[in-house]
Amino acid sequence: MKLIYRAELPSQGTVVIGGRNVERLTRRQIPDLRRSIGVIFQDYKLLYDRTVFDNVSLAMEVAGHEPARIPGQVQRTLEYVGLKDRMYQNPIALSGGEQQRVAIARAIVNRPPLVIADEPTGNLDKEMARRILQLFQALHQQKTTILLVTHDLDLAAEMGHPCISMSESRFTQLPPSAQPEEKV
Repeated sequence: MKLIYRAELPSQGTVVIGGRNVERLTRRQIPDLRRSIGVIFQDYKLLYDRTVFDNVSLAMEVAGHEPARIPGQVQRTLEYVGLKDRMYQNPIALSGGEQQRVAIARAIVNRPPLVIADEPTGNLDKEMARRILQLFQALHQQKTTILLVTHDLDLAAEMGHPCISMSESRFTQLPPSAQPEEKV
């Protein structure tokens, strides 16, 4: 995943995102690439000296959105992830699941064409995990590509999309018959 947003360079091969070879990007071009990718880190990467609102709005500010548009979009996104009533609190006062939802809100507030999600539901209860998956489905229907990394194959199967297994740096697409079935 770090290769996609140019946190690391490949030792071999080529990484092309949005028609751009990320290895050939100059230092000045890397921020533009990163603004087009929403990243949900497993360890949140929140700024604990700012409010929930400020953590999410920072993504829009950095991307250069019109200041008057930011508050409404941030509030709508926080409402969707169930945190509108916590927007003026400091993230350190939130539970792990709530902090994860702040990280999700920050990653999607700009409606990026690509969202990379590293264990985005790992700290969430089943109901909230399904709600986040519904959000990802809605984003996908709006032409956002979602790269979801999870150890929960049942959760991955609920997305209804192909699953790829990675083991010892090798990728294997799981055939539909080997993919977990949805539990009723």
